[in-house]
Amino acid sequence: MKDLLIKYRLVVKFILTFLVVYMVLSVFYKFYLQFSDGSKFYPDYITHLVAKQSEALLDALGYRAQVLPHPDEPSMKLLVNGKYLARVIEGCNAISVIVLFVSFIAAFSARFKTTFIYMLAGSVLIYTVNLARIVLLTLGLYHYPEQEHLLHTVVFPAIIYGMVFLLWVVWVNRFSKISR
Repeated sequence: MKDLLIKYRLVVKFILTFLVVYMVLSVFYKFYLQFSDGSKFYPDYITHLVAKQSEALLDALGYRAQVLPHPDEPSMKLLVNGKYLARVIEGCNAISVIVLFVSFIAAFSARFKTTFIYMLAGSVLIYTVNLARIVLLTLGLYHYPEQEHLLHTVVFPAIIYGMVFLLWVVWVNRFSKISR
């Protein structure tokens, strides 16, 4: 057993680091959600912010967008030109995807400064692409409502997870200690 651990120490280190970082960040995020009472920013601050920023982007594109608290569930209703098209739920705020991204980068860490800057830049990019994804999904639902299933379950998850995968590949090949 000891020989195997020595032989595969990099793999074991990667798995343990990934799991520890992922669990710690997930627990922090879970506490954040538990303590978000939704009294000022419904359902929680980050989800509310994503909904409001999506509304602003849609407005900037010439659509009359509006977000409203959903009366029956912890989400924000997204309307375009008075038509209810989508809801922004906690899972739409990209935090879970960012936690996954950061955990992977930490598991393949390089120098602290390089790792931190890449995590920060990647997280901002993921957040920004997620906003664009919500806006494009909403516009897709507005113009092509019959394509809802394809847009929501295939195309738009592929955009966000595909980008995260590309960020991981760039990290491993260009910056991580493993690439050397």
